[in-house]
Amino acid sequence: MSSGEVSALGIDVGSTTFKLVAVDTQGSMLWHILEPSQPRLEEQARRVLQEASAKAGRELDEGSIVATGYGRNLVPAGRRVTEITCHARGVFAATGHGGTLVDIGGQDSKVIVIGSDGRVTNFVMNDKCAAGTGRFLEVAATRLELDLDELGRVALESEEEVSISSTCTVFAESEIVSQIARGHPIEQIVRGLVRSLTRRVAALARSAGISEPVMLSGGVARNPAVREFLAQELGRPVELPEHPQLMGAYGAALLAQAEK
Repeated sequence: MSSGEVSALGIDVGSTTFKLVAVDTQGSMLWHILEPSQPRLEEQARRVLQEASAKAGRELDEGSIVATGYGRNLVPAGRRVTEITCHARGVFAATGHGGTLVDIGGQDSKVIVIGSDGRVTNFVMNDKCAAGTGRFLEVAATRLELDLDELGRVALESEEEVSISSTCTVFAESEIVSQIARGHPIEQIVRGLVRSLTRRVAALARSAGISEPVMLSGGVARNPAVREFLAQELGRPVELPEHPQLMGAYGAALLAQAEK
């Protein structure tokens, strides 16, 4: 990361996490703030911006901020931009190339096809059902009494998996209970759950038309099993940017910087 003066900020208000990224005049990422999204988003935004101003050593005005994410209208910003545009801009800058970006968030998943010039050429979203999103794994982790960050490790501990056929998060939870009652090991159940999620996401990616390389972003990208299984389902490697959770906020900051 650069250590220069803050020129612009990007804010990505997601359903589960609130992200802020600061960039310098060259568009290099300086630092970031990442924390769980809170019910009172407007209050959270004011507090985080005060923290960002303190880190920057000066008051940061709304004109230097672009906001994105589902809660973008609740935070002070000079401009508000769709997640698709911001994620594409962020990952193109972070990796230096186009391709197919699979972003798995807390409440939705999206696939963005990015051209060699960084422009969005196609995209599809799953925002109607929690299956295929981080929420699917969060519900499973709670039912299995596991920490969410443990799921990837546990899934990779077994070479066998229990098939989870339900495509609905609510029904999948019932299926988990049934598999436990049948005596299946937890790691096999977890592996089956991650497989179910990645199959759904892979189908979404194929519907968009895959342009290589495939990249993965979003909070779920921290799960090593998701990355491995998605690569298996798509039959090609999956690249991870350095800060997969920050691509939307980074792209928003770059858009704010470009307007200066």
